[in-house]
Amino acid sequence: MAEVATFATHDQLLVVIDPVARHTDGESVRIAKDVLSAGAATKVCLPEGPEEFARALARRGSRRPVVIGDDRALLRAVSLLHRRRELAECALSMVPVGGALTLARALGVPTDAVAAARTVLDGAVRRLDLLVDDSDGVVLGALRIPPAPPARAPRVEPVTSSSGAGHPWLADHPWLRTYQSLVRTLVPARPHRQPLSSVPRPGPARLRVEVDGVTLVDLDQPVAGIRVVPGASGLAEVEVRPASVGAEASPLRASGRTVTVSGADFRYRADTAVAGPVRTRTWVVRQGAWGLTLPPPK
Repeated sequence: MAEVATFATHDQLLVVIDPVARHTDGESVRIAKDVLSAGAATKVCLPEGPEEFARALARRGSRRPVVIGDDRALLRAVSLLHRRRELAECALSMVPVGGALTLARALGVPTDAVAAARTVLDGAVRRLDLLVDDSDGVVLGALRIPPAPPARAPRVEPVTSSSGAGHPWLADHPWLRTYQSLVRTLVPARPHRQPLSSVPRPGPARLRVEVDGVTLVDLDQPVAGIRVVPGASGLAEVEVRPASVGAEASPLRASGRTVTVSGADFRYRADTAVAGPVRTRTWVVRQGAWGLTLPPPK
Protein backbone atom coordinates (compact mmCIF):
# COMPACT_ATOMS: atom_id res chain seq x y z
CA MET A 1 0.00 0.00 0.00
CA ALA A 2 1.22 3.47 -0.85
CA GLU A 3 2.09 6.20 1.60
CA VAL A 4 -0.67 7.25 3.99
CA ALA A 5 -0.98 10.89 5.09
CA THR A 6 -2.94 12.15 8.08
CA PHE A 7 -4.50 15.56 8.58
CA ALA A 8 -4.82 17.89 11.53
CA THR A 9 -8.29 19.22 12.37
CA HIS A 10 -7.14 22.82 11.81
CA ASP A 11 -6.79 22.23 8.06
CA GLN A 12 -8.87 24.49 5.87
CA LEU A 13 -11.61 22.72 3.95
CA LEU A 14 -13.49 23.55 0.79
CA VAL A 15 -16.88 21.85 1.20
CA VAL A 16 -18.62 21.45 -2.17
CA ILE A 17 -22.23 20.34 -1.72
CA ASP A 18 -23.71 18.70 -4.79
CA PRO A 19 -27.21 20.03 -5.63
CA VAL A 20 -28.62 16.49 -5.86
CA ALA A 21 -27.55 15.85 -2.26
CA ARG A 22 -29.20 19.06 -1.08
CA HIS A 23 -32.48 18.10 -2.68
CA THR A 24 -32.31 14.40 -1.76
CA ASP A 25 -31.33 14.52 1.92
CA GLY A 26 -30.98 18.04 3.26
CA GLU A 27 -30.83 16.82 6.86
CA SER A 28 -27.75 14.67 6.27
CA VAL A 29 -26.11 17.57 4.44
CA ARG A 30 -26.79 19.87 7.40
CA ILE A 31 -25.40 17.34 9.90
CA ALA A 32 -22.24 16.78 7.87
CA LYS A 33 -21.70 20.52 7.44
CA ASP A 34 -22.09 21.08 11.20
CA VAL A 35 -19.57 18.35 12.07
CA LEU A 36 -17.03 19.67 9.56
CA SER A 37 -17.46 23.29 10.65
CA ALA A 38 -16.97 22.31 14.29
CA GLY A 39 -13.66 20.58 13.53
CA ALA A 40 -12.03 22.76 10.86
CA ALA A 41 -12.16 26.09 9.08
CA THR A 42 -14.58 25.54 6.22
CA LYS A 43 -15.64 27.40 3.11
CA VAL A 44 -18.95 26.05 1.81
CA CYS A 45 -19.85 26.13 -1.90
CA LEU A 46 -23.35 25.42 -3.22
CA PRO A 47 -22.94 24.92 -6.98
CA GLU A 48 -26.12 24.75 -9.02
CA GLY A 49 -24.62 22.82 -11.93
CA PRO A 50 -21.50 21.17 -13.39
CA GLU A 51 -19.89 24.46 -14.45
CA GLU A 52 -20.14 25.98 -10.96
CA PHE A 53 -18.94 22.67 -9.50
CA ALA A 54 -15.86 22.85 -11.73
CA ARG A 55 -15.17 26.50 -10.87
CA ALA A 56 -15.37 25.77 -7.16
CA LEU A 57 -12.73 23.03 -7.42
CA ALA A 58 -10.51 25.14 -9.68
CA ARG A 59 -10.50 28.00 -7.15
CA ARG A 60 -9.88 25.86 -4.07
CA GLY A 61 -6.44 27.36 -3.44
CA SER A 62 -4.78 25.60 -0.51
CA ARG A 63 -8.06 24.29 0.87
CA ARG A 64 -8.66 20.55 0.99
CA PRO A 65 -11.74 19.68 -1.11
CA VAL A 66 -14.61 17.76 0.48
CA VAL A 67 -17.45 16.56 -1.75
CA ILE A 68 -20.86 16.05 -0.15
CA GLY A 69 -22.84 14.00 -2.64
CA ASP A 70 -23.27 10.61 -4.26
CA ASP A 71 -21.06 8.47 -6.50
CA ARG A 72 -21.63 10.76 -9.49
CA ALA A 73 -20.39 13.78 -7.55
CA LEU A 74 -17.20 11.95 -6.56
CA LEU A 75 -16.61 10.83 -10.15
CA ARG A 76 -17.18 14.38 -11.37
CA ALA A 77 -14.57 15.71 -8.96
CA VAL A 78 -11.98 13.06 -9.85
CA SER A 79 -12.56 13.55 -13.59
CA LEU A 80 -12.22 17.34 -13.32
CA LEU A 81 -8.99 17.13 -11.36
CA HIS A 82 -7.63 14.50 -13.76
CA ARG A 83 -8.33 16.69 -16.80
CA ARG A 84 -6.62 19.62 -15.09
CA ARG A 85 -3.67 17.31 -14.27
CA GLU A 86 -4.06 18.17 -10.59
CA LEU A 87 -5.22 14.79 -9.30
CA ALA A 88 -1.83 13.65 -8.04
CA GLU A 89 -1.38 16.70 -5.79
CA CYS A 90 -4.95 16.92 -4.47
CA ALA A 91 -6.40 14.51 -1.92
CA LEU A 92 -10.19 14.25 -1.98
CA SER A 93 -12.59 13.65 0.88
CA MET A 94 -16.21 12.59 0.60
CA VAL A 95 -19.36 12.56 2.69
CA PRO A 96 -21.74 10.24 0.83
CA VAL A 97 -25.28 11.63 0.57
CA GLY A 98 -27.82 10.44 -1.96
CA GLY A 99 -29.20 7.26 -3.44
CA ALA A 100 -26.24 6.04 -5.54
CA LEU A 101 -23.54 5.14 -3.01
CA THR A 102 -22.33 1.76 -4.30
CA LEU A 103 -18.94 3.10 -5.35
CA ALA A 104 -18.38 5.06 -2.13
CA ARG A 105 -19.20 1.96 -0.10
CA ALA A 106 -16.88 -0.22 -2.18
CA LEU A 107 -14.03 2.26 -1.73
CA GLY A 108 -14.44 2.13 2.05
CA VAL A 109 -16.01 5.54 2.73
CA PRO A 110 -18.49 5.42 5.65
CA THR A 111 -22.03 6.03 4.41
CA ASP A 112 -23.25 7.50 7.70
CA ALA A 113 -23.06 11.31 7.54
CA VAL A 114 -21.53 11.75 11.01
CA ALA A 115 -18.98 8.94 10.58
CA ALA A 116 -18.00 10.19 7.12
CA ALA A 117 -17.57 13.77 8.33
CA ARG A 118 -15.39 12.60 11.22
CA THR A 119 -13.34 10.57 8.76
CA VAL A 120 -12.74 13.77 6.77
CA LEU A 121 -11.33 15.37 9.93
CA ASP A 122 -9.45 12.46 11.45
CA GLY A 123 -8.92 9.97 8.61
CA ALA A 124 -5.93 9.13 6.47
CA VAL A 125 -5.38 9.60 2.75
CA ARG A 126 -4.77 6.43 0.79
CA ARG A 127 -3.38 6.50 -2.71
CA LEU A 128 -5.58 4.41 -5.01
CA ASP A 129 -5.21 3.09 -8.53
CA LEU A 130 -7.54 4.03 -11.36
CA LEU A 131 -8.03 3.22 -15.02
CA VAL A 132 -7.55 5.91 -17.69
CA ASP A 133 -8.79 5.27 -21.21
CA ASP A 134 -7.53 6.65 -24.52
CA SER A 135 -10.23 9.35 -24.48
CA ASP A 136 -9.03 10.58 -21.06
CA GLY A 137 -11.94 9.03 -19.18
CA VAL A 138 -11.38 7.54 -15.73
CA VAL A 139 -12.68 4.46 -13.93
CA LEU A 140 -12.47 4.28 -10.15
CA GLY A 141 -14.40 1.13 -9.34
CA ALA A 142 -15.35 -1.15 -12.22
CA LEU A 143 -15.65 -1.28 -15.99
CA ARG A 144 -18.34 -3.55 -17.47
CA ILE A 145 -19.06 -4.66 -21.03
CA PRO A 146 -21.87 -4.86 -21.95
CA PRO A 147 -23.37 -2.37 -19.51
CA ALA A 148 -26.14 -3.68 -17.32
CA PRO A 149 -29.55 -2.27 -18.33
CA PRO A 150 -30.56 0.65 -16.10
CA ALA A 151 -33.04 0.01 -13.33
CA ARG A 152 -36.57 0.82 -14.39
CA ALA A 153 -38.47 3.13 -12.08
CA PRO A 154 -42.01 2.05 -11.14
CA ARG A 155 -44.69 3.79 -13.17
CA VAL A 156 -46.75 6.26 -11.18
CA GLU A 157 -50.04 7.40 -12.65
CA PRO A 158 -50.48 11.18 -12.37
CA VAL A 159 -53.37 12.53 -10.36
CA THR A 160 -54.93 15.68 -11.78
CA SER A 161 -57.30 17.19 -9.29
CA SER A 162 -58.71 19.71 -11.78
CA SER A 163 -60.09 16.91 -13.97
CA GLY A 164 -61.44 14.91 -11.08
CA ALA A 165 -59.03 12.00 -11.53
CA GLY A 166 -58.74 10.01 -8.38
CA HIS A 167 -62.08 11.29 -7.08
CA PRO A 168 -64.83 8.68 -7.75
CA TRP A 169 -67.52 11.01 -6.45
CA LEU A 170 -66.93 13.27 -9.51
CA ALA A 171 -66.98 10.50 -12.13
CA ASP A 172 -70.76 10.54 -12.71
CA HIS A 173 -71.06 14.24 -13.56
CA PRO A 174 -71.96 14.72 -17.27
CA TRP A 175 -69.93 17.93 -17.50
CA LEU A 176 -66.82 16.06 -16.35
CA ARG A 177 -67.25 13.37 -19.04
CA THR A 178 -67.61 16.08 -21.68
CA TYR A 179 -64.45 17.84 -20.40
CA GLN A 180 -62.44 14.60 -20.42
CA SER A 181 -63.60 13.77 -23.94
CA LEU A 182 -62.50 17.22 -25.14
CA VAL A 183 -59.08 16.83 -23.51
CA ARG A 184 -58.59 13.46 -25.22
CA THR A 185 -59.23 15.03 -28.62
CA LEU A 186 -56.77 17.88 -28.01
CA VAL A 187 -53.90 16.01 -26.34
CA PRO A 188 -52.01 13.55 -28.58
CA ALA A 189 -51.96 9.99 -27.35
CA ARG A 190 -48.79 8.84 -25.63
CA PRO A 191 -46.67 6.45 -27.68
CA HIS A 192 -47.04 2.78 -26.89
CA ARG A 193 -44.60 1.74 -24.18
CA GLN A 194 -42.83 -1.53 -24.65
CA PRO A 195 -43.45 -3.83 -21.68
CA LEU A 196 -40.43 -4.48 -19.50
CA SER A 197 -40.48 -8.20 -20.28
CA SER A 198 -40.02 -7.49 -24.02
CA VAL A 199 -37.15 -4.98 -23.69
CA PRO A 200 -34.18 -6.64 -25.45
CA ARG A 201 -31.35 -7.66 -23.18
CA PRO A 202 -27.70 -7.34 -24.23
CA GLY A 203 -26.70 -10.49 -26.08
CA PRO A 204 -23.34 -12.17 -26.59
CA ALA A 205 -20.73 -9.98 -28.28
CA ARG A 206 -17.72 -10.85 -30.40
CA LEU A 207 -14.88 -8.83 -28.96
CA ARG A 208 -11.12 -9.21 -28.77
CA VAL A 209 -9.69 -8.65 -25.29
CA GLU A 210 -5.95 -8.09 -24.98
CA VAL A 211 -4.09 -7.77 -21.69
CA ASP A 212 -0.58 -6.33 -21.98
CA GLY A 213 -0.65 -7.25 -25.68
CA VAL A 214 -1.61 -10.89 -25.10
CA THR A 215 -5.01 -11.99 -26.45
CA LEU A 216 -7.24 -13.33 -23.70
CA VAL A 217 -10.26 -13.94 -25.95
CA ASP A 218 -10.61 -13.41 -29.70
CA LEU A 219 -13.42 -12.56 -32.10
CA ASP A 220 -14.25 -16.22 -32.80
CA GLN A 221 -15.46 -16.74 -29.22
CA PRO A 222 -18.60 -14.78 -28.25
CA VAL A 223 -18.56 -13.35 -24.74
CA ALA A 224 -21.44 -12.71 -22.36
CA GLY A 225 -19.62 -10.11 -20.26
CA ILE A 226 -16.31 -8.43 -19.46
CA ARG A 227 -15.34 -6.87 -16.15
CA VAL A 228 -12.19 -4.85 -15.45
CA VAL A 229 -11.28 -3.37 -12.06
CA PRO A 230 -8.18 -1.60 -10.74
CA GLY A 231 -6.45 -4.27 -8.70
CA ALA A 232 -3.37 -4.06 -6.52
CA SER A 233 0.18 -2.92 -7.25
CA GLY A 234 -0.71 -1.14 -10.47
CA LEU A 235 -2.44 -4.07 -12.17
CA ALA A 236 -5.96 -4.37 -13.55
CA GLU A 237 -7.96 -7.51 -12.86
CA VAL A 238 -9.76 -8.72 -16.00
CA GLU A 239 -12.57 -11.27 -16.09
CA VAL A 240 -14.23 -12.45 -19.31
CA ARG A 241 -17.34 -14.64 -19.22
CA PRO A 242 -17.62 -16.65 -22.45
CA ALA A 243 -21.09 -17.20 -23.88
CA SER A 244 -22.08 -20.82 -23.32
CA VAL A 245 -24.68 -23.05 -24.95
CA GLY A 246 -24.86 -25.85 -22.45
CA ALA A 247 -23.11 -25.90 -19.10
CA GLU A 248 -21.86 -22.54 -17.91
CA ALA A 249 -18.36 -21.84 -19.19
CA SER A 250 -15.65 -20.95 -16.71
CA PRO A 251 -14.60 -17.28 -16.75
CA LEU A 252 -11.22 -16.33 -18.18
CA ARG A 253 -9.05 -14.18 -15.90
CA ALA A 254 -5.86 -12.20 -16.33
CA SER A 255 -3.97 -9.28 -14.76
CA GLY A 256 -2.06 -6.54 -16.49
CA ARG A 257 -1.34 -2.84 -16.83
CA THR A 258 -3.02 -2.31 -20.22
CA VAL A 259 -6.37 -3.68 -21.39
CA THR A 260 -7.62 -3.25 -24.97
CA VAL A 261 -11.08 -4.26 -26.14
CA SER A 262 -11.92 -4.17 -29.87
CA GLY A 263 -14.42 -5.58 -32.34
CA ALA A 264 -17.96 -4.66 -33.31
CA ASP A 265 -19.44 -1.46 -31.90
CA PHE A 266 -19.88 -1.86 -28.15
CA ARG A 267 -20.95 0.20 -25.18
CA TYR A 268 -19.45 0.01 -21.72
CA ARG A 269 -20.31 1.13 -18.21
CA ALA A 270 -17.52 2.97 -16.41
CA ASP A 271 -18.63 3.16 -12.78
CA THR A 272 -22.02 4.91 -13.08
CA ALA A 273 -21.80 6.22 -16.68
CA VAL A 274 -22.49 4.40 -19.94
CA ALA A 275 -20.24 5.34 -22.89
CA GLY A 276 -19.94 4.37 -26.53
CA PRO A 277 -20.52 2.93 -28.97
CA VAL A 278 -16.85 2.49 -29.88
CA ARG A 279 -14.94 -0.08 -31.89
CA THR A 280 -11.81 -0.08 -29.79
CA ARG A 281 -10.82 1.30 -26.42
CA THR A 282 -7.70 0.92 -24.30
CA TRP A 283 -7.49 1.34 -20.54
CA VAL A 284 -4.21 1.82 -18.68
CA VAL A 285 -3.73 1.47 -14.92
CA ARG A 286 -2.36 4.53 -13.13
CA GLN A 287 -0.90 3.33 -9.88
CA GLY A 288 -1.60 5.53 -6.84
CA ALA A 289 -3.03 8.18 -9.13
CA TRP A 290 -5.51 9.67 -6.68
CA GLY A 291 -5.93 10.08 -2.96
CA LEU A 292 -9.09 9.50 -0.93
CA THR A 293 -9.56 10.13 2.80
CA LEU A 294 -10.61 6.89 4.51
CA PRO A 295 -10.90 5.75 8.12
CA PRO A 296 -7.46 5.24 9.66
CA PRO A 297 -6.26 1.65 9.72
CA LYS A 298 -7.03 -0.16 12.97
